[in-house]
Amino acid sequence: MDEEVHPVKEYLFVYIKKSETKLQELLAQSKMDEVIDDILDNCYYKTSLLDDKEESLGVLATGILHYMLTNAMLSSQRKVEHQGIEVDIVIPDLKTLEQDAKKTLIICIPKTGDKKIISEKLEKMKAIQPEKQNIWLVLAQDLEFENKTFVIKKDGNFSKIIFEIAQFVNVQGHNKFKILRI
Repeated sequence: MDEEVHPVKEYLFVYIKKSETKLQELLAQSKMDEVIDDILDNCYYKTSLLDDKEESLGVLATGILHYMLTNAMLSSQRKVEHQGIEVDIVIPDLKTLEQDAKKTLIICIPKTGDKKIISEKLEKMKAIQPEKQNIWLVLAQDLEFENKTFVIKKDGNFSKIIFEIAQFVNVQGHNKFKILRI
């Protein structure tokens, strides 16, 4: 796979590697929001200056979520296709989505600020996830959608996303180990 690495992804993972000891200590203490805040404090500004701000912040959000879900040991699938529809993140997996949509969370990261494009993407998500409260958005700014929305910015609500995901998973009974206690 010769896929070109997005500069934001490269920058994010260089920062994570450089700060591994500090971040792992915070993770060991279940300070997930502090890990996200730390990454945002150190990566947001440079990311937001790139040509396509919404796309860059979307790539940053995706990278942070991938890192956090892996470290929280929460079952998820990333960048998958279901019924011809690309899904950014599905928790716990597509099999559960097919069997019981109520127990499945889709996180949509549209990488755009165009409300029409986001609405179209949400409509596609509703075709595979009929439980619309289980479709969450991650955006560069709050565009006032009905869906639960996390805004990726410093001092925004994005740092709370991992706890809300863990709470969803714990309530649905998927997190057998209850690694993140809510």
